[in-house]
Amino acid sequence: MHVCLVVVGDFAPQMLRCLNPWHRPLLSCSWNRLCLFKQYLFTMKLQSPEFQSLFTAGLKSLTELFVKENHELRIAGGAVRDLLNGIKPQDVDFATTATPAQMKDMFQSAGIRMINNKGEKHGTITARLHEENFEITTLRIDVVTDGRHAEVEFTTDWQKDAERRDLTINSMFLGFDGTLFDYFSGYEDLKNKKVRFVGHAKQRIQEDYLRILRYFRFYGRIVDKPGDHDSETLEAIAENAKGLAGISGERIWVELKKILVGNHVNHLIHLIYDLDVAPYIGLPTNASLEEFNKVSKNVDGFSPKPMTLLASLFKVQDDVTKLDLRLKISKEEKNLGIFIVKNRKDLVKAADSSEPLKPYQDFIIDSRESEAMTRVCELLKYQGEHGLLQQMQQWCTPPFPVSGHDIRKMGISSGKEIGALLQQLREQWKKSGYQMEKDELLSYIKKSEN
Repeated sequence: MHVCLVVVGDFAPQMLRCLNPWHRPLLSCSWNRLCLFKQYLFTMKLQSPEFQSLFTAGLKSLTELFVKENHELRIAGGAVRDLLNGIKPQDVDFATTATPAQMKDMFQSAGIRMINNKGEKHGTITARLHEENFEITTLRIDVVTDGRHAEVEFTTDWQKDAERRDLTINSMFLGFDGTLFDYFSGYEDLKNKKVRFVGHAKQRIQEDYLRILRYFRFYGRIVDKPGDHDSETLEAIAENAKGLAGISGERIWVELKKILVGNHVNHLIHLIYDLDVAPYIGLPTNASLEEFNKVSKNVDGFSPKPMTLLASLFKVQDDVTKLDLRLKISKEEKNLGIFIVKNRKDLVKAADSSEPLKPYQDFIIDSRESEAMTRVCELLKYQGEHGLLQQMQQWCTPPFPVSGHDIRKMGISSGKEIGALLQQLREQWKKSGYQMEKDELLSYIKKSEN
């Protein structure tokens, strides 16, 4: 079956409005041609400013070379999804019918430099043109998968490559004339804000168990409201959650951080616990979900760091240590988690005081660590102290005006005595609201000597 509808001229908008919603154009699209091929290939023409902005000198040279050598080249995956949403992609991946060997011969003959050959066995060649890197991957079929890695076989069949991708919204290709190639209704799902696996969810997940977390991540990015899941998808996740135990902590942490800063995070974290995913990704089995509910409301709209919200699940500092053992988080992230768990109940605003921010300011002054201000701001987000957060972000840490050298000049040489005096003067300075200057502080030493 081959059905083709050509839409041209001034009547195009009226005709397109008669089609299903998923046939309608984006505001940034020009629909020149709409075609349904063999009931599974949907194509349209995209001519948006975001798409046109990709055509740098490097990309033009690259596409001209592939045309000259008679190899097909298209934009693939997430970049296509972003362009259809009217977003200029940060990274653009390319797919081609050329094999790695053919690409290497082609680039070498053209005098084009190739870098980073680590991806070659998986079909990826990185070429550098006009000071830009272009990552190009041969169309592939997954021959053998173990839930983490895949042995691949190269192909020239675009649909076969699309079949091996995780989600329908990530399985589309875009030609350089603006033609979209969509084999699995990815554009329809994107317009309907639906996240679905390509084919059967269970099969896609068992090919790479990290796709469980990718599903949650894209749900938070694409879908308008929580709770809009296919039952088959949730069943497949629950049945295969234990497969995440074999995935490296670093890969899990990359996905989990993106979930924590996305939309519907409260719904998704509860789902992670409901489907028994949590124990396989380093989260505590006895998590404080009530605290998490409260904190997720507190931080909403205030761009918390991933660890700020995650810390609400932890009851004790050791939970952060266990997370680190599983996910290999950074030292900064670990220290932030421990700081919040340790101080969330005790480091609070001053009650019955005209200076509610002072306990936090004193902590920063006493800490003398470069990260103290950042951690306190994250704690204020955690506690829902939005007014104090704004004040803290405008506050500059004042320098303590007295040094050990100043005290030595007064004839005091004992290091122990100097340290004790500095601490006493620091307390006086804090009581003054950090207003006392050097001479006034040093006068306290003179008075005590007299």
